[in-house]
Amino acid sequence: MNNSARWGTSISLLLLMLCLLAAPASAQDIRKHMRAGNMLFDKENYRAAISFYEQVLAADPNNARALYYAGISYMTFDKEKACNYLYRVQELKPNINKDLVYWLGRADHANYRFDSAIRHFELYRKTLKKRDQEHLMEVAQLIEHARNAKNAVANPTNVLVKNLGGAINTAYSEHSPVISSDFNCLLFTSRSKNVTGGRIALDGEFYEDIFETRRIGNDKWSAPQIVPGLLNSAGHDASIQLFDNDTKMLLYRAANNGDFMVAARQPDGTWSAPESIGDNINSGDFESDAFITPDGQTLFFSSNHHSGNGNLDLYVAHRNANGHGWQTPERLDNTINTPYDEDSPYLAADGTLYFASQGHNTMGGYDIFSAKYDAVTQKWENPVNLGSPVNTPDDDTHYRLAPDGSYAYLSSDRIGSFGEKDVYMVSYTQDIIVKGQEFSQAVSPTLPVANAVQALPDLRTK
Repeated sequence: MNNSARWGTSISLLLLMLCLLAAPASAQDIRKHMRAGNMLFDKENYRAAISFYEQVLAADPNNARALYYAGISYMTFDKEKACNYLYRVQELKPNINKDLVYWLGRADHANYRFDSAIRHFELYRKTLKKRDQEHLMEVAQLIEHARNAKNAVANPTNVLVKNLGGAINTAYSEHSPVISSDFNCLLFTSRSKNVTGGRIALDGEFYEDIFETRRIGNDKWSAPQIVPGLLNSAGHDASIQLFDNDTKMLLYRAANNGDFMVAARQPDGTWSAPESIGDNINSGDFESDAFITPDGQTLFFSSNHHSGNGNLDLYVAHRNANGHGWQTPERLDNTINTPYDEDSPYLAADGTLYFASQGHNTMGGYDIFSAKYDAVTQKWENPVNLGSPVNTPDDDTHYRLAPDGSYAYLSSDRIGSFGEKDVYMVSYTQDIIVKGQEFSQAVSPTLPVANAVQALPDLRTK
């Protein structure tokens, strides 16, 4: 063998050895990334888990297991991608897990493929045993949600729902919008990278902080800033309501499993350190969201303190006669509350109660409902779903009307968002033109709030 041949053989052997060494190293990396992703997935830290699954898929695009867990993880952040990944799993390895058809149904539902969602849920139901009553009840409810959503989307209401855009919304969660009485200041809650201290919670997301932005033109807002003062803590803090002519703020703080706090605006425009709304309202359990009527005499709120099953119910409390503190809260009746969660109460100027519910005829997750109080029977009328496009197959919460009732804000986890929950505007007028404080006429005029409250003499359980 001549030198040239020997040299060629040596090169070939070297390349073969490099290939053999590279393959196990790549496989080892894949196993390492899968283990890391699965550990985070089990802790429900989906955002961090996705990064490891994507590294696996970069090396092995047809890794069905990485596609499966990444697809489930993306249900929180990117429902379109979640759907693509899960359908890819079905092509590659349809028997990877019996729950695949469940997640295909969930992804279909979120992406408005309601007939396909129902078919997948029905297939999933066939895999369940009769003794598995919890999952049987869940899948029956999911089928009902898909049917409700199909009907609502086929019969939309004549309103415009618009994302407030990238100046406010981020790849993280934004929610709990609060508009000032002059229409020009918007408070909201965010888990973006700009939060105080940049600390990360156990779920891999940043802790919630309260931000504010100011209107600088028609549909334009200034760059959001952390609300000045002492509102934001090291944990979760969320905006709820401005009241007393915007001089006070009602907010949520995660301390004590979740409490309502009140802060006052200082002469320099900053906010004071929040104080508890009172032990008659706050408990050692979860208080979620609330609303104080403009006259300051009635408080609606959601809590799981007395529900018995851990779910959120709506309560009402009235101000003490001396003007300080609150009377013992009373649970709203079962016309409003269901065996599922009710949250985000808001009483409009015309006496309509708006709230979010996972029960009633929801399209999926939380939907926004409205209910009137009958002063003659002293009972709540049956809640009405606000329908599509206000509501979606995902969570729609924190509905708040602007002071003149011509539009509303809400937070929603719908497809097409910047990521997770975003803040949206619902327009009840054909065209909204903002010039200083001039607004177009609302579709439905509202009553003075004082008259509305007087028409509700007793909002408690009957």
